[in-house]
Formats: sequence, C-alpha cells, structure tokens
Amino acid sequence: MPEYLAPGVYVEETSFRAKSIEGVGTSTTAFVGPTRKGPLAVREGETLELLTSFADFVRIYGGLDDLAFGSTAVTNHVALAALNYFGEGGSRLYVARVASGAARAFNRLRGTGDTDSERVVVRARFEGTAGNGTVTFREILAPAVLRSLNAAPTGTLIRVAATAGNVTTRTLYEKAANGSWLAGDATALTLPTDENASPGSAADFITLAVIAQENGGDAVVYDDVGFATGHPRAIRAVLNPNPGQRADAVGNLFAIEVGATVSNLELHGAIFGSSATGDEDTGRSSSITLTSGTDGSEPANAGDPTADGSYLAAFAQLLSHEDISIVAAPGHSSFGSTAYQAIQRALIQHAESPRAYRIAVLDTPPDQTPSEVRTERARIDTTRAALYYPWVTIANPLARPGRENVRREINLPPSGFLCGIYARNDVQRSVSKAPANEVVRSALRFEFDVNFANNQLLNPLGVNCLRYFPGRGYRVWGARTASSDPEWKYVNVRRYFNYLEASIDRGTQWAVFENNGERLWANIRETIESFLYNEWISGNLLGSSTKEAYFVRCDRSTMTQNDLDNGRLICLIGVAALKPAEFVIFRIGQKTADNRS
Repeated sequence: MPEYLAPGVYVEETSFRAKSIEGVGTSTTAFVGPTRKGPLAVREGETLELLTSFADFVRIYGGLDDLAFGSTAVTNHVALAALNYFGEGGSRLYVARVASGAARAFNRLRGTGDTDSERVVVRARFEGTAGNGTVTFREILAPAVLRSLNAAPTGTLIRVAATAGNVTTRTLYEKAANGSWLAGDATALTLPTDENASPGSAADFITLAVIAQENGGDAVVYDDVGFATGHPRAIRAVLNPNPGQRADAVGNLFAIEVGATVSNLELHGAIFGSSATGDEDTGRSSSITLTSGTDGSEPANAGDPTADGSYLAAFAQLLSHEDISIVAAPGHSSFGSTAYQAIQRALIQHAESPRAYRIAVLDTPPDQTPSEVRTERARIDTTRAALYYPWVTIANPLARPGRENVRREINLPPSGFLCGIYARNDVQRSVSKAPANEVVRSALRFEFDVNFANNQLLNPLGVNCLRYFPGRGYRVWGARTASSDPEWKYVNVRRYFNYLEASIDRGTQWAVFENNGERLWANIRETIESFLYNEWISGNLLGSSTKEAYFVRCDRSTMTQNDLDNGRLICLIGVAALKPAEFVIFRIGQKTADNRS
C-alpha cells in the first residue's frame, strides 16, 4: 500500500480488469537422434538451437549423407526427418544430437599429448566423420616498413629477405614484448632509421587465409587471420576451441589448440612444415588433413543420462525448453529390438514428465506386417503418444544421374512427416482438430499398402495407419493415442488439453503468493473464463452456449479450510472437448411414394 506522508496530488496506476491468458504455441517440435555433426547433449555450455529451415539444420547438424556406424553405412534418419518436417509444413524445430562412442577428427602438428604445453593440434569442433576434412592455410604477404613495424602488436610475424651477392635468404621474425624483433635463434633484427624504409632488401607481414572444408560438406573461409593475440582476427581467437560467441560455437567447423609455451614462430613452423607448397616470395600454402573422426556405433540402449550424446541425456536436455509440444526420435525403430524398445520407453517417459505438456510421435520398425504391428502396439499403453504405421517411401534426395550405387527411393519412418503435419494442421486449422485425413506431401507410396481390412484390425488398437486412396492421394488415416483409456482415445483431445493446461499454467503464474481470498478467486475465475470464452467462440469447444462448453469454479466449494491454511488455491475447470467424426454414417432406406409426399 502506498504511503501518503506529505500533502499533495498523487496519481497512481491501477487495473480494473483481470489479467489475460495467452495461448501457448503447439507446433514447436524436437527431434532426438544421430546426426553428422553438431553439439551433443549434456556437454557443458551446449544448448539447443531453434531451427526455422532445413538450411539451418544443415549449417549446424550437417547434411543428408549417410552415417557410418563402424564400417556400415546407416541412413541419416534425423536429417531426412528434418527435411520432410519442413516440407510438410513445420516451421520450428529443435534437435538434440545423440552419438554413441563418436570421436572427433584431428591432426597433431606438434607435441605428444593434449596436456603438452608444446602441442599444436587442429581438431574438428564436433564428433563425427564430417570432421574428416581439410584445413588449408595460405600465407598472405603485405609489405612492411619501419613505421608499420613499430605499430604492430606483440607476436606479429614478418619475413625479411636479405641478399648477399646472388644469394637471398629469408628469415622469420616475431615481435617481442619489448618491441624488438627476434628470429627463432633469438637473433635480433636490425631496424632501419628511415620510418619509410624496409629492413633488409624486403620485409613482409605474414597473415593467413584459412579455408576449412568438412568431409562431404561446405567450406568456410576466414580472411585476414593474424598470429598476434592483439590482431583483431587472431588465429587463436578465430579458431578458438571454446569461442565466446554462440554463432561461432555452432558454425565453426574446426579449431586449433595451441600449447601455452608455443611461440608464434613455432606455430607458423608447425602449420607450414615439410608439406607446405608454393613460393616464399608469393606466400606458401599448407593443406592439413584431419582423420580419426567417427560417427560411433548403433546404441545398445537409451544410455546414461549423465553421458555426452546418450538418448537419456538428450531427452533431459529437452525438458528445459518449455515451448516444445511435439517430440520424436526418427530412426530409433530401425535399431536392434533391445535398443529400440529402451529408446521408445525413454521417449514415452519424457512425454509423460510432469508439466512437459507434449506428445510423442512413435514409429513402428521397418518391414512390418499388420500382425507384427499389433504385437508392437501391445507393448505400450500411454495417453501421451501416438503410433504410426507404415514407413513412407520417398524419392532419395541423394540420388544423382550416374550414381547407380545410390538408391532412387528410400523408406523413412513416419514420425518426421507426422510432426510436420501436426504443425501444419495447427496453423491452418487448430490444435483441437485431429491431425488426420491430411495429405503426406512427400510420399511416393507407403512401404506396406494398408487396405480397409488391415485398417479395421489396427485402428481399434490405436495404430494410426497411412493409406493411399485413388484420386485423393496418400493420407494420414488415424487419430488415436496409444492408450486403452477411452477418455483419452484421440490425439487431438490429448493435444488440446496439453494446450489448455500449458496456457493456464503459464498464464496464471502471477497468482502465486497473492492473498488467498475472495478477490484473488474472482480474478482467477474471470481470467480463465475469458480465455475459455475465446476458445469457445473460435469453435474449439462443444456446446451451443458457454454453460454447455465450460465451467470454472474457484470458491469455498472447491477449497477446505485445510487447503487455505496450507496455502492451496484450488480451481475446478471443466471443458467439453470436440471429438473427431471418426465414423461418418449415413443411414439410407427406401421410401414409398404416395400422394402425401
């Protein structure tokens, strides 16, 4: 309460209306699984990046090329799922990368170990075979005179040419902290007295152009890279293993690790060793190849939640992102049965986490018959997931003319497509509308041709089928959760309640620690009723009047004195959710014509 201690006019702001609730987003999706590169879950300092296009995915997590689990090429399901997610209408995607036993590529130019103060190592920023690329360093020479030498920062390198008779020698010098220029043997450079003169017959500053080319991917070029730490684009900063800016942390392909006692002359010598090519007068070039990068192996289970790159660590990382409402693990159903079932359980448990407000999109394993799918469905029972069958056949985006070893078509798990269809349905219609009878835009066909009889077998079990209809294309023909509870039979009901619960949860945080009395109860009622009224007039609730569509109770009838004494405010909310018209029935009979017709 304000204090009025001195006479005067006091103007105060107040509110005469209840606070409003803003509906949360429902189409933000998260994928969990292996990719060609990118940050791993759990690792300190790593966070998830929000992707709004497939180009964003390629920049951070690599392209569509197959993964290598040992000597076996494995389809890059997460990348293909991201491609089809955006193709089906999705617009916001997080990816939590998984890598079981993956290693980073590197090339040790100097030193013996990672703790060696004399080491120089060029290393890929992320684990994976994508790091088995090349880093090319090119010397860029610029004339140096006394004036510019004096202004150069400590650690700058120059090359000085001295001619005696017909013999020209070229020596590298590094600027010391006291301003002198020292060669590798500590010999000091004799400077001219004329500030416009050059030492020796010629002197050149040495900077670098660095071209980083990942394996099978794009190249990144860094121009005007200097050796001195005071240079605005110092090599230790530009290729820092732990860059300060997030854009560099996810965008840089490679890093250089330089030991604490390595001088810039020694760093230059390590980079431009015996393999350097070119002329010292025009600048040499050194191409360094990185090896030993691996994609790891197929996971044996969901992994350790504290281990970098495990499925459980990835799911745990997603919990801190409250805007996620759809989650999937594309490709996990292609693993061995033990790993597949463990990851599927972890995915369901993640969706069932308290206050997660999200649904899991599940895949069946590939090459399954309807009977096998029925067995798979029998193993799970959850209101927070939906199971889809069969896999989708699309044109392989990696196929090229003349590459006969690349399949022209490829079968993919349906979760990537369905997550995009969920998002498209939410934007074009509403989260209250079932994401079914929607076209799968990218499909050439389905792995198994589900007919009406198969659909009759699987639909009552809660298996959502993808079917082909002549003249209507390839469509999602099911909208049920993988639950035995008839109250939560439909996907749209589950997702709509997730939306309501999350919106009310996040829109009423202001009420915490307010005085628990009639005024607060009235504000809560008005806030929630206004939100539900807007849902009703938008056509998301059943009923011809607000009394039929919803009710909100928050008074002494919903709270006991014990609740009040223990600081509990209890509000009872009921809504009439819309169920999909899953079975459209027209009853037709014969009518006898007479004169009363």
